[in-house]
Amino acid sequence: MRVQHTAHPFTAFPVYSCAFIADDQVLVGGGGGASRTGIKNKLRLFRVSDDRQLHMLSELELEKGEDAPMSMTADPQGRTLVCGINSSPERLERGENENCRKFSVSAEEHKFANLATCSTLTSGSLDDYQRVTVLSPNGRYLVIAGAHSFSLLDYDALSLVTPSIHVSNGEIYDATLSSTHLVLATSSKLLVYALSTHANGEKHNKTSEGAILQSNLDFPPEGLHVIRTIDLPSISGVPSGSSFAFRAARLHPVRRDTLYSVVNVTLPRAKHAKLAKRRAYVLKWRITEKDGSFDACIETIRKVCDGNLTCFDVSSDGRLLAFGASDYSLGILDSNTLTLLSFILKAHEFSITTLRFSPTSKLLVSGGVDSSLHVVSIPEVFGGRSWSIVVIFIIAILVIIIAVLMRR
Repeated sequence: MRVQHTAHPFTAFPVYSCAFIADDQVLVGGGGGASRTGIKNKLRLFRVSDDRQLHMLSELELEKGEDAPMSMTADPQGRTLVCGINSSPERLERGENENCRKFSVSAEEHKFANLATCSTLTSGSLDDYQRVTVLSPNGRYLVIAGAHSFSLLDYDALSLVTPSIHVSNGEIYDATLSSTHLVLATSSKLLVYALSTHANGEKHNKTSEGAILQSNLDFPPEGLHVIRTIDLPSISGVPSGSSFAFRAARLHPVRRDTLYSVVNVTLPRAKHAKLAKRRAYVLKWRITEKDGSFDACIETIRKVCDGNLTCFDVSSDGRLLAFGASDYSLGILDSNTLTLLSFILKAHEFSITTLRFSPTSKLLVSGGVDSSLHVVSIPEVFGGRSWSIVVIFIIAILVIIIAVLMRR
C-alpha cells in the first residue's frame, strides 16, 4: 500500500539522530561532526503539521569542536531529552568526555536548557562515541552504549546505577528495555540482563533535596549479569560461507512475550563480482519467562530486502515495525506476521541514520546523511487489512442474496 510521505531537504545539515518530544514535535540532531567541515553541530526542534510540513521552532548550536548528536531519546511527559555528544578532540585527548547530555525544552518558548552531563565512555578511543541511547518504558532507566561498553543510568539524576560493563562479544549496535529485562544487541549475540526487582514500579522516590533514594536501586554492587545469551541463528536459504550480524533489537512495547531482531547477512562474493551481495532479515522471537529464566525461540523469519538494514523501530502500540535500508529505502511491516505493508523506494539519497515513530504511532520520521528528513503519515488501516474487510462484507452480502433467492 502507498502511504503519504514528504521529503524535507536541509542546507548542509546531515542528520544522525531524532526523537519525538510531543506527537507533533520532533527533535533532530545533526551537523558536520567533529571534523573541520565548517558545518555546525546543532539540536533542532520542529513542529510537524497535519500535512507533514516542518516548521522549525528553535535550535541549539553546540560548542565549537564538539561532535554532532549521534543518538538520542526523549521523555515527552517531562519534555526532556538525552543525547550523545562527544566533547572536543582536545578534551578527549585529556580523557575528558562529557558524552551524555541532558536537556529540557520549554513548552511555550521552545528553548533548550542544559540540565546535566555525564561521562560514560571508558574505552579511551578517540573514535568511540555514544551510539546507543535508550529510555526504559517507565522512564526510570537509561541505557548508554559505545562500541564495546554500556552503562545503566538513572534517567532523572543522570547518574550511574551500576558500574559500566565491557562487552567482548562483538560491537554493540542496539539495546531495548522492558520493565524487567535489558536486551543488548551486539554484532554476534543478543545479551539478556535482568533488571531490578523494583524496576517495574514507578520512578524513584526522592528526598526533599531531589536526591535518589538508593534503597530503591536493588542491584548488586558488582553490576548486571547476563542471564541468557542468544546466538546468531541459522537461516534457511542462506548460502554456506555467509556472514551474519545482529543489527537491532526491540522488545514488544505491549506484549512481554515478543522480541524482534534484525540480522544482516553478507553472502560469499561471487567470482568476478566487485561487491558481495547482502540481505536483511527481521526475526520475531517468542519469549518465555519462568522463575527468573528467559528463553527465546524463533517464531517467524522474514527477508525484508536485498541489502542491509541501518535503522529499525517499533510503534508504541506494537502494531507496526519500520526499517531503513542500505539502498536508502524505507519499509513498514505488520508486527504480527512480518508482512510488508508499505515500501518507499529511495526515500533518501544517502545512508539512513535514524528512524522513529511518533508517540501515537501516527507519524514516522527518518533522517539521513543526505541532510534531509522524511515524514510519513501512518494510516489507521493498511490496504491489506481494509481489503480483507471489504471481501468479508461482499461475501456476507452474497450469502444474504442467495438465501433470499432460495426462499422464492
